[in-house]
Amino acid sequence: MNEKSKALCEELGIGKDLLIARGFVEYPEARVLATAEVDEDGRRFELEPEAAAAWKQLRAAAARDHVELRLVSAYRSIEYQAGIVRRKQQRGQSLEEILAVSAPPGFSEHHTGRAVDINSLETEFEHSGAYAWLLLNAERFGFHLSYPRGNAQGYAFEPWHWCYRATS
Repeated sequence: MNEKSKALCEELGIGKDLLIARGFVEYPEARVLATAEVDEDGRRFELEPEAAAAWKQLRAAAARDHVELRLVSAYRSIEYQAGIVRRKQQRGQSLEEILAVSAPPGFSEHHTGRAVDINSLETEFEHSGAYAWLLLNAERFGFHLSYPRGNAQGYAFEPWHWCYRATS
């Protein structure tokens, strides 16, 4: 485990045994990022350049089919991920509750600059036309649903979380 992830996990009370037991995968942070989207409030969403280009193509194809896709989250640093966990702990959530929906710092696909959260962070998203469209089309653009029901990592089902994997 890299030193930054190790120190942050220790600070948050996330021990090595828990990381191993849950089978969490450590992910490197993206080194180069490109703007994938800017929302109406001017918030920039960044991804690794190849993933950003694929996102733009995916989004354009959806728009041609009258399906709106927008980013809710993209690249996150290891420190930012630690802040998410820290804030949930401060609100009184248990580590078990937190790790059902949030990765430990150093273990989020978002660190790679290839993961996106689309349209909503609610499970009701699975009943939307956008989700149905993604199931049929996302793979053509290199995006895959990371956390289906019963996923190996033990995360809650996340219909909004997709990760780019090169298509070639």
